[in-house]
Amino acid sequence: MSTLKPIITICGTTGVGKSKLSIELALKLAQGMHGWKGARIINADSMQVYTGMDVITNKVPVAERMGVEHLLMDFKQPGEQYVVGQWVQDAIKAIDETHRMDMIPIIVGGTSYWIQHLIFPNRLPTPGQSLSDSVAQSIANLPPELLELFNALPEHPPSAASHPQDALLLHNLLTALDEPVAQRWHWRDTRKVMGSLRVIKDTGKAPSEIIIEQSKTALIPRYRTLCFWVYAEPSILNERLDARVDDMIKEGLLNEIKELRAIASSPARSSPDAVEKKPAVVTGPSDESAAKQTDYTVGIYQSIGYKEFHDYLASPEPSEKLFASAVEQMKYGTRQYAKRQIRWLKNKLLPAIYSANGGSDHAAALLPVYLLDATELGDQWTSCVLNQGERITEAFLGNETLLDPLSLSERAREMLTIDVKPTSPTEILRARKKVVCPACTLDPSQPFMVEAGSQWEAHRRSRTHRRHASRDKKMHGQSVTRRATVHSDIPSKVDAEDQQDQQDQHRSIV
Repeated sequence: MSTLKPIITICGTTGVGKSKLSIELALKLAQGMHGWKGARIINADSMQVYTGMDVITNKVPVAERMGVEHLLMDFKQPGEQYVVGQWVQDAIKAIDETHRMDMIPIIVGGTSYWIQHLIFPNRLPTPGQSLSDSVAQSIANLPPELLELFNALPEHPPSAASHPQDALLLHNLLTALDEPVAQRWHWRDTRKVMGSLRVIKDTGKAPSEIIIEQSKTALIPRYRTLCFWVYAEPSILNERLDARVDDMIKEGLLNEIKELRAIASSPARSSPDAVEKKPAVVTGPSDESAAKQTDYTVGIYQSIGYKEFHDYLASPEPSEKLFASAVEQMKYGTRQYAKRQIRWLKNKLLPAIYSANGGSDHAAALLPVYLLDATELGDQWTSCVLNQGERITEAFLGNETLLDPLSLSERAREMLTIDVKPTSPTEILRARKKVVCPACTLDPSQPFMVEAGSQWEAHRRSRTHRRHASRDKKMHGQSVTRRATVHSDIPSKVDAEDQQDQQDQHRSIV
């Protein structure tokens, strides 16, 4: 029997009832279960840490929390940045405190990236006091332009769309300092490039050095963890998400967005005092200021709805057409976010959990994971989500034989059965390198890149590539299609969904 203390995690897409399940489980535990006196809920939603903004972040109203204590929620100001490493440390403190009270911590939220780093230690870089030999040598060899950039990195990543030269220069710097990691990032994906550079600045080590160190350490969980994945069939969930956007607008979404815009345009936006007073409706110059200053990849400004309603709220004459477009963009963004959440769970969290379990029988797994089917609401939700969740929780806390996770439903069998994926950091580092397509690079200052392997082969067969290659052959007398090269200072056409996949990944390595 494991000596690790138990926790429960509840993951899943937005709109499937994760919070409802966590509250119901906490109420069940409050009745007494195997000596535990109840439960406390620890928020793992990166947007719900911010005070106020209850509509745009979809917080459960206080009245519906049924007296269950919620931690790490409503404690950061909207202008503040709060990243994964900070949350993990705060969550560990809350978990330890909860265990001392003989209560079970229930960690719930849609930011599965945070939950994964809570479960598995030693996968986040730690601050260093000095430079490694390789980084010191690389810095010594930097040309003056790149050295100046390294010594004064911009506060926010430049936009590759509006400032491509700045974006490419940033990638050139990463290439000079850590070529293996630079090969993974597209030069347009300035957030990931900047994240890798920040790792070097903060730790004194190249990300690839840290990756090699991590590869020597097995994935060992901090806690004996019962993982619930609350899942709904996307075709059904999408209709639910669209309806929820309409409800959010009725509940005051636009007023919250206006308040955020006022904070973004304030010189003291990162100060707690900046949100003391409720601002009036913002128009005119302040709207322009908000647009110029806001980084939509940072803090609460990532919330779906904030960026989507910019044109409507900034317009001197807001129209029904602009409003309808903003609503549709928000609905589309919400649906895409749900897709990305599923992708992370299947491609990142599940492989890590299966690797940590070592292929052991589900009854002996340190990290049993169950998919609860929330496709249907009402009595079906109660039966398939709540009742099953309660039974599994009781067996888990009582150290009883657990059900086979694949036996719960056909959807559970389908979604929990995945292809074997690499979980070793060095294997991940070697994967997904970018190659430059010379034929399709129309502007040398903005190289066109694709991912090596199947994506490159598909690109080579595309009509656009064949047209460009044919043009080059006529101009130079030979085809250049064979000359894709791994090039670490310029990546491929960025997958738009993957670019948004990481709310906190500027603190990640790979």
